[in-house]
Amino acid sequence: MKGVILAGGNGTRLMPLTHVTNKSLLPIYDRPMIYYPLELMAEAGIEEVMIVTGGNTCGDMMRVLNDGSQFGLRNLYFTVQEKAGGISQALSLAESFASGRELFVMLGDNLIFGHNVADTVRNFAAQPVGAKVFLQPVPDPERFGIAALAEDRILSIEEKPSQPKSNLAVTGLYLYDRSVFDKIRTLKPSARGELEVTDLNRSYLDEGQLGFEMLSGEWIDAGTFDSMLEASQMAKRHADLRQTFNSNSLAVAA
Repeated sequence: MKGVILAGGNGTRLMPLTHVTNKSLLPIYDRPMIYYPLELMAEAGIEEVMIVTGGNTCGDMMRVLNDGSQFGLRNLYFTVQEKAGGISQALSLAESFASGRELFVMLGDNLIFGHNVADTVRNFAAQPVGAKVFLQPVPDPERFGIAALAEDRILSIEEKPSQPKSNLAVTGLYLYDRSVFDKIRTLKPSARGELEVTDLNRSYLDEGQLGFEMLSGEWIDAGTFDSMLEASQMAKRHADLRQTFNSNSLAVAA
């Protein structure tokens, strides 16, 4: 399985900071935002990752990340999304990189703490077809793509519904089989002229091939000033927990 991190877009909600660099390079606690999805992928056993970024900031991204070896990656690739065309359009740029393999896809500004996806990724890579999304309850479901469930299956997914059928947000973390690019080619632009990831996920749902997993940790879309602050607080909290755990482990070993 290969990884794709979507880190393009204009970052208009974070102006004027994004006048000078990609929002995924802005700091979340003690490191750039893009580090968190890269670390999650590396922990899940992904060794090859492509980052889809914007044309004006690709050089910044390459200078910060180099070859990806500091994360334990074997290869790190970059490609450029020339203009905003939606998440599915950005993902389509990774087709040659995928080379017929399954994909672990993350949005560069979606951060997850305290949830290990390694087993899920490994199990997904062994299945023949399908896709999987990761869900988490939110207090403001009208801001997200929302999934309605019936026991162990997804009934529907709606993008930013005015009357949500549940409070379960579809987070920016996806697993796709090798048919994903064929499905993207069938999508039509939305009212805002973009190829939407919700429509891509619905295409799997229509075929009965969309699974889900509930996130047990913390998740945040760090695309605004307030959510960046909250994400930094989350990151510090989890860093402190790791430090405490490691200190206790050393004390026991001694």
